[in-house]
Amino acid sequence: MDYQAVYASWLNNPALNEEGKRELAAISGDEKAKEYRFGAELEFGTAGMRGIIGYGTNMMNVYTVRRATQGLSEYVKSLGAEAMKRGVVISYDTRRKSREFAFAAAGVLAANGIVAYVFDDVHPVPMLSYAVRRLKTIAGIMITASHNPKEYNGYKVYGEDGAQMSPEPTAEVVKYIRKITDYFSVKEGTGKLVKKVPSSVDKSYYKVLAKVALSPEAVKKEGKNLKLVYTPVHGSGYVPVTTILKKLKINVTVVPEQVKKDTEFSTVEVPNPEFKETLSMGIALARKIDADVVFGTDPDSDRLGVAVKDDKGEFVALSGNQVGILLLDYILTRLKEDGKLPANGVVVKSFVTTGMAKALCEDFGVELVDVPVGFKFIGEKIKEYEASGEKTFLFGFEESCGYLRGTDGSRDKDAVVASMLCAEMVCYYTYKRQSVYGRLMDIYAKYGYVLDRNISIKYEGLNAMKEMNAVVDSLKTKKAEKFDVHNVVAVRDYSASVRRLADGTEETLDIPKTNAVYYELENGSFVCVRPSGTEPKLKIYYSVRAKDEEAAEKSFEKIKEAFEAFLK
Repeated sequence: MDYQAVYASWLNNPALNEEGKRELAAISGDEKAKEYRFGAELEFGTAGMRGIIGYGTNMMNVYTVRRATQGLSEYVKSLGAEAMKRGVVISYDTRRKSREFAFAAAGVLAANGIVAYVFDDVHPVPMLSYAVRRLKTIAGIMITASHNPKEYNGYKVYGEDGAQMSPEPTAEVVKYIRKITDYFSVKEGTGKLVKKVPSSVDKSYYKVLAKVALSPEAVKKEGKNLKLVYTPVHGSGYVPVTTILKKLKINVTVVPEQVKKDTEFSTVEVPNPEFKETLSMGIALARKIDADVVFGTDPDSDRLGVAVKDDKGEFVALSGNQVGILLLDYILTRLKEDGKLPANGVVVKSFVTTGMAKALCEDFGVELVDVPVGFKFIGEKIKEYEASGEKTFLFGFEESCGYLRGTDGSRDKDAVVASMLCAEMVCYYTYKRQSVYGRLMDIYAKYGYVLDRNISIKYEGLNAMKEMNAVVDSLKTKKAEKFDVHNVVAVRDYSASVRRLADGTEETLDIPKTNAVYYELENGSFVCVRPSGTEPKLKIYYSVRAKDEEAAEKSFEKIKEAFEAFLK
């Protein structure tokens, strides 16, 4: 692609809006900026597309949104008149241009004779996922860049089951998108085909969440006394999270400075609740009012960050792995106590999520299934189990603060239901005269300490994704014998679905292919490398087993040093 010619064609196109003309004219002398914006097309992958907001073929703007929606429209039309009538439901978060992009998508669908339902205000990922199934639409669109920095926005597509669209139909959508070479040829329509999502959808969503509650007695006794601080971090979680907690009659104090729908997320560096810094205002307020726990959600409210008091009374931000383990232990414990733990129960997690889940599931007699990174793979498993009836889905989670309980609500990670479960978990342990932190320490004492860390290496420029994949590809033929003192007992090449043991024998992995290399160490630790699918970062995951936290920290540093030397 000749980026200079494409740049000129956009700048001189009479259909380009005034904002676009000003923005592109301003970079006329910046060859690097022009190459980044026009040297490629924004990739539409299995998670949709995500990019920096701006004008160009490699950016998030109204023209790339229209083009993507036209591709989706062609796919829906190929399914027939009934699919067009069922339509597509659209939601959006608080990011820059989210509402504009949502209504642009609705307009394109309408121009193609397809019904488009649009929420009248920001709604999070889980409520969009639920609405797809509640309204029985053929697909869903969520305008969001999740936890990415403020400069980003994105476009996620959902299938009729409410999970992110699976790879096969996504490939069909991509085929249609690629046929559209003129970005300005896609037009928007208006009229009766664009409809408001009924308010009954919200009401029924909260009723569905209430069904997966596990400890009503403990909540009734302790909820009114619980002091919980919550921050939506300027995102779409404010209304649904506070609504479900108030329905449980749990006291919620919201960080006032972070309620505003602020497109700049001006009170945080990055709106990602995985980082303790993002919860800092919540923790400060919690100290001031002597609260028990702090919750924080990202802009599209699919991720939940949690901070609790340690044994010294100081607030500590839990990792996504730690919250996942606490929720897993809590869910299985309560189901077992109530005699409701099914014999065919199954837990699903991404393969980079903590190795501690295995020991917990084995202890409770529950099957654990690993899937690639991306909650859509957990959604596909739920669909598979429902169709066969052979297994009962209990809980799904990812280390990146994504959790899901229940199958009647969302089919994506859901920080609203996770907030409800974590709040009642605090009530339950308070009722049992134990702290959440104390329970976490008990879990470590019982199953052994596991330290989970991930390191991100940032890449820049037009070839960032290609360079990251090249690093991972280079590891597939590079022999690894040990990292520090720990022997490598097997290497999993997820791109080939192969597990190679140290003695040279091979096993087939029954898992969808993805570009990642995973090193199993002899003591149950692991190291995994994969390129992020949503931002230009190479991600390295470490899960280190040791007798206690101090030993794990020392072991992690040595394994990390050895692995970084191996990468060079």
